[in-house]
Amino acid sequence: MKALSEIEIKLDSVQEGLKLWISSKRDETLFDRIDSAAENNEARYQLREGCYYDYEISDDHYQLDDIGENIIQEHKRHSNIGTISPNIFVGTLEIPLLKKESQEKCYSIYLEVQSIKSNYREDYRDMLELITEKCTDLLLQSNSPVSHHFDVDYSKDSQTLYQKFAFIKSIINSSEFKDAIHRIVTAPVTKWSETQEEKDVRSVRRFTNSNIKELVKGGKRTNLPSGHYLESYGLKTLPERITSVRKTDSVDTHENRFIKHALETFLKFCADIHKAAAPESKLYFESKLLISELESQLHHSVFSAISRPSTLKLNSPILQRKEGYREVLRTWLMFELAAKLIWRGGEDVYGAGKKDIAILYEYWLFFKLLDLFQELFEIDAKDISELIKPTKDGLNLQIKQGKFTALKGVFETDTRKLNIQFNYNRQFSGKKNYPDSGSWTTTLRPDYTLSFWPFGITENEAERQELIVHVHFDAKYKITNLTDIIEQSTTIDLNKEKTANKKGIYKNADLLKMHAYKDAIRRTGGAYVLYPGNKSLNRKGFHEIIPGLGAFPVRPSKNDSGIGELKAFILEVIDHFVNRASQREKIAFRTYDVYKNEPSKNNKINEILPETYGANRGLIPDDTYVLVGYCSDTANISWYKKEGIYNFRMNNDKGSLVLNNKVVSAKYLLLRVPGKENANLFFEIKSEGPKVIEGKKLKGYKTKRLKDYYLVIEIENKESLDFGNSEFKFKDLKAYKDIINKEPNKIIAAGIPFAVTLTELMNVKVNV
Repeated sequence: MKALSEIEIKLDSVQEGLKLWISSKRDETLFDRIDSAAENNEARYQLREGCYYDYEISDDHYQLDDIGENIIQEHKRHSNIGTISPNIFVGTLEIPLLKKESQEKCYSIYLEVQSIKSNYREDYRDMLELITEKCTDLLLQSNSPVSHHFDVDYSKDSQTLYQKFAFIKSIINSSEFKDAIHRIVTAPVTKWSETQEEKDVRSVRRFTNSNIKELVKGGKRTNLPSGHYLESYGLKTLPERITSVRKTDSVDTHENRFIKHALETFLKFCADIHKAAAPESKLYFESKLLISELESQLHHSVFSAISRPSTLKLNSPILQRKEGYREVLRTWLMFELAAKLIWRGGEDVYGAGKKDIAILYEYWLFFKLLDLFQELFEIDAKDISELIKPTKDGLNLQIKQGKFTALKGVFETDTRKLNIQFNYNRQFSGKKNYPDSGSWTTTLRPDYTLSFWPFGITENEAERQELIVHVHFDAKYKITNLTDIIEQSTTIDLNKEKTANKKGIYKNADLLKMHAYKDAIRRTGGAYVLYPGNKSLNRKGFHEIIPGLGAFPVRPSKNDSGIGELKAFILEVIDHFVNRASQREKIAFRTYDVYKNEPSKNNKINEILPETYGANRGLIPDDTYVLVGYCSDTANISWYKKEGIYNFRMNNDKGSLVLNNKVVSAKYLLLRVPGKENANLFFEIKSEGPKVIEGKKLKGYKTKRLKDYYLVIEIENKESLDFGNSEFKFKDLKAYKDIINKEPNKIIAAGIPFAVTLTELMNVKVNV
C-alpha cells in the first residue's frame, strides 16, 4: 500500500483529458491500493476516516454531487473545487460526477474510506457473522415465526438485496466455512463400492459361488490340458474370462452429495444476486467475488466424482457430528433462514456501500449482552421471540438504532426476587416531572439500560418509590484505550482541554456523556463505556459498587471477547442488590421519604439555629424532635438543673408519657410552667431515651403525691442557649390542641407531655 500526497483520477471516458485531483491535508492518509483492492472488493484509491482532502476537477463544467452528511463541501464560488470530509464513515464512497448545467450524472467515482483501526475489516466480518448467527438462532426457536414461507424476491431494490446478501456473505465467506470445505476435500467421507470386470480365469485368486457357476456354464471356453486335476470333477473345458467383483473407495456418499448441493445452492443464490444487481454497483462486484470463490471450491476433483442427491439425509450422524460436515450443515441451515431475513437497521450499517462499523459494533453488543443476560437472568422467551416478526417483505429483525426494544426477566435468590429489564435505545424524556421516570434536563438515550426493581410491583410504582435502579452502557468502537476516555487532570491538560473545547473538540466527551446519564437520568446507579480494548475501569461514587462510572472491554473476537470482566461486574451488582442493608438502599429510602411530598409553604425556618456540624451534624429541623414537658412547681426547675434529670409519670396515670419514636429520639426538652402563655426553658437531652426509676429515689423532688415509678431522661445541668432567649407559643401547636380536644379535664390536659419537630416549634416562635 503506497501512501501519496495527491492522486490523479483520469476521466477520459466522460471527456477526453478530464481529470480529478485529490490532495491530502495530512501525511499518510491517502493511499493507492492497486495491489490489494480487488481481493477485498474495495476501491483502488483510499482515504482515512476523520481526515480532510482537497479536490479539483480539471473542467469547471463538471462538479461532484452532494451525497449528504456534509461529506462533499463545495467551494462557494467555484463548483469544481472543494473539500472531501468522510467524517466517521467507513467503506466504499460512491460520488456521482455531474454536468454542471444539466445536473445530469455522467460517472461514478469510487473512493474507499479506511477505518483508523487496522483490524476493522476482520471486526466487521466477525460482528456481522455473529448477528446473522443470532438471528438464525432466533428463527430456529420453536416459538418464532419460522413456519412462514418467504422467497427471495430479486426484483426488490438493490438496498434490500444488499442486506440479504450481506447476511449470507457473512456466513459463506467466513474463515470457518472455508476451513470446513478444506477439511472435507482433503479427508472426505468414503464408502466401499463394488465394481464388476471381466478377468482372465488364470488371474482369479478367490472364487465366489457365482464364479464357480461360470466355470461350468461360461462361454468362449478353452480345452483343459490332458490329465488336468479338474477333469476329475467332470470339466473338460474352462471359460477364458469370468466376472470378478472389485471393491473400491468411493466419495459418492449421501453426505458428500449434500456438501456439493449446498455449495451449488450458494452459488446459484450469488449468481442470481449478481444478475439482479445494477452493473458496476458494490453488490455487483461483491457477488462476483463470492461466485469466483464458490466456483473454485466446486472445481475441486473430489466433487467431480460426486453425483446429485436424490434425497437430503440431514439426520446423518456424519453431517451432524463430523468436523467440517457439521459446519457446512449449520451454514446451510443459516443460509436458508438468512435469505428470508430483512434487517431495517442494516441500512445504518452498510447503506450506500458504507461500512459503519461503529453502529455495527452497537448492534453486535446488543446480542453479546443479550447472551450474557440470558445466562444470568430468566429472560422472558416471549420478548425474545418478538425480536423477529413476519412482515409483507419477509422476516424483519426488530433491532434498529433509535427504536426502543425491551426484554424483561426475573432474578431470584433464596432471599430476594428482582424484576430485570434490558432496554436497547430507551429514551428518558426530559419533559416529565419528579417522581416520574426520565431525565430532569434534556431527553437522553443510552445505548443499553439494565434496570432492577423488587418483584411484585410495577415499574412505574418502583420509579415513584425510588425502588428501581438503572445501569447504563454506551458502545464506543472508536475508543482503543482508556486514555481516550480519561485524560490526566494536570493544569496543563485542563488548559489544553479548555482550548480544544473552544474549537469544538471534546476529548472527554465520552466520559462526560456517562456523567450526564448518571446525574441527569433519575435513579441511575451507574453509567459505563463498552469499547474494544483491553483494560477495564470501575470508579465507585462512594463505598459500594454503585453508584459508579467506568469502562469495560468487549472485543469482536470469537475466542477472547473480554466479556468475562463485564459478567463479573454484573454479578457483583446483583449481589449488591440482594443486600438489604446496603447504603444505596438507605439512600433510596431517604430520598423517597424526603421527596414523596411537596414541601409546605409554611415549612420554612429563618431563625437562629445551631450549625449542623460536629455533634450537631444530624440537626435537621424536620428530623429533630423536642419533648414539651410540664413543670407544675417552679421550685423543681432548680432541682432538674442540679440532678440533671427530668421525670414523667408512667403507668395509666393521667399525664403519662407515651413512648414513641419522636419521644425516644428527642434531642431537646422544652418546659412549660403554670401561668405563662409561652415556654422558653430549653434543655439539651443527654440520654438516648427514657429509663424507669423508683419514685423514692427522687430525693428533693417536690410533688403532692409521689408515684412508685417514673420515666426519667438525663438533661444538661443548665439551660441550652442554642436558640437564644426565644419563646414559643406552645398552645398553637397542633399536638397540644389535639390533647386539649381529647381530654375533657382541661387542667389534666395542660400537663400531658408531647413531642414535636423543631420545624413545628419554630413556626410558633414569638418575636420578642
